[in-house]
Amino acid sequence: MKTQKRDKLTRAHAKGYQAGITHRSKELCPFRAIQARSEWLGGWREALTDRQSGLVGR
Repeated sequence: MKTQKRDKLTRAHAKGYQAGITHRSKELCPFRAIQARSEWLGGWREALTDRQSGLVGR
């Protein structure tokens, strides 16, 4: 049985979160589609908040 891929918006959010955790600039968002870009930036902002709250290592 094949494994189903996560949908693109979920992947965009996860990639944005990873970029935020690793201190990458939000200007480096690889997505052009508005919805995917919005999800990526949402993940990036979530990571920024988590970093500032001390929930993740530096």
